[in-house]
Formats: sequence, C-alpha cells, structure tokens
Amino acid sequence: MLGLKKVTDDMKTHKNPALRSGPAPFKPPTAAKPVAAAKPAAVSKPVSKPPLVELQGKKWVVEYLTDNTSTLIEDTNNKQTVYIYKCVNSTIQVKGKINSIILDNCKKTAVVFEDAISMVEFVNCQSVKCQVLNKVPTVSIEKTDGCQVYLSKDSLDTSFISAKSSEMNVVIPNADGDFTEYAIAEQFKSVFNGKTFTTEVNDIAA
Repeated sequence: MLGLKKVTDDMKTHKNPALRSGPAPFKPPTAAKPVAAAKPAAVSKPVSKPPLVELQGKKWVVEYLTDNTSTLIEDTNNKQTVYIYKCVNSTIQVKGKINSIILDNCKKTAVVFEDAISMVEFVNCQSVKCQVLNKVPTVSIEKTDGCQVYLSKDSLDTSFISAKSSEMNVVIPNADGDFTEYAIAEQFKSVFNGKTFTTEVNDIAA
C-alpha cells in the first residue's frame, strides 16, 4: 500500500472555507489615459505704435510713419537734429539748416532737406533715399541695403562713408541739366606692401 498522507479536516476545502480564497485572478493593467498635448503659446504680435512727429529739446523725433508722404519739418535751426525711426513708405521734408539727420530702421523712406552741417546717416535701413538741395559734408551708410543719394550742384564735394552695406548709388546733376548715377563700391582688396596694408576697390565690384 502506498504511503499516502492522511488528509485531515483542516486541509479539506469544504471543511475549511479559508482555503477556498486563493490569489486574486490576474487582471491586465489598465491603460493610462492619453495626456492632452499642451497648446502652443500664442505668438505675440508686434506692438503697433502711433506715429510721432515732435520736437524734443533739440531733437526732432519722427517715428512709426507709414504711407505718409507729406511730413514737413520747419522752424529749424543749426543746433537741432532730426531722428527718423522705423518709418515705412514715407517721405520727410526738412526746411532750413539742420545739424544732422539720422534714418534708423526705415524701409522705403526718403528724406529731402536743404542743408546739414554735420552729416546724414543711414543705419539698418532698406531701400531708402535722400536728396540734398544745397549742401551736406558727409553721408554715412551702415548696415543698409539699397540707398540712393541725390546731390545738388553745390554738394559735389560730399564724402561718403559706408560699412556692411549694398546697392548704394549716388545721382549727380550734369551741366546740361541731366543726371548721372554712380555706384559706390561694396568690395575692397587690401595688400601688404612690406610696411603697411594698402586698400583699393576690388575689380569685381568696380
């Protein structure tokens, strides 16, 4: 006879209900709810500021003009300056003798003036023009793409200083009343001659 172990009453499931409570049946893990993607932040629109033409101390401030071709600055003197900032498709006319004029961050904007004692300066501009009716000693062009300067017969000795700019042209009146346009060189070549560097206009840009 085989040596079977005797099953006592405490080992019988119908005698001991505790044995009927086995491990909980397996349940597949509940899938995590998808997390909604964060909405992209709203892109802020550039603040549109109202146009301004105002004399502040000794400075005429002209700002945020758009499609304005009739701005006139008069009652000026030779101690005042004109600062033109972020104007688009506009024309500013300056009467009298002014100390200097600056165009900063302007597009398709022109300035017409009579006399400037110091200079006219273009900085960070695109497709800008200026016309001097009498005299200006210096025109400075920096970080500007597209600049056209109209000189008078009295301002043919004007000096031009340019840096990091392109498409610069000067229009000069002829004796017969016609005009001739000249390009300002954009590229230069520097050569060491044994003592120092000499710079000349690059042939490609000429």
